[in-house]
Amino acid sequence: MAGQAIADHERIWAEGLNRGDLSVASRAFAPDCMVHITGVPEPIRGIEAWTQFVAGLLTAFPDLRFTIEEQVGSGDRIAFRWHARGTHTGPLGSAAPTGRSVALDGLIVDHLVDGRVVERWEQWDQPGMLAQLGLA
Repeated sequence: MAGQAIADHERIWAEGLNRGDLSVASRAFAPDCMVHITGVPEPIRGIEAWTQFVAGLLTAFPDLRFTIEEQVGSGDRIAFRWHARGTHTGPLGSAAPTGRSVALDGLIVDHLVDGRVVERWEQWDQPGMLAQLGLA
């Protein structure tokens, strides 16, 4: 995959997240995508389940802003490192809003077919996030 196509793929999703617009998921992910996240016991299957998961994070952190720090691609795979900051002003599962800010870093490897993610492997520091919120 060419460098510009890599940048475009991640830009679509990151910019959508930063606007709180999850409708862009259909441009970035295949309908039957599978997302593996460290700390989440089962893979998230399908674009609807994936957007519901992300919507929960955006409800908890409505001002969450992502930046792509670095990205590389080879063949049909893209890997990138991201950073995000946000304020916990909405419910996070059963946890009430704390009003605290968090800074998160993560790594993602995407497998693309026809420019959309069919499978994603993601790792980010959920225990660190909970500690920043005073919940762990």
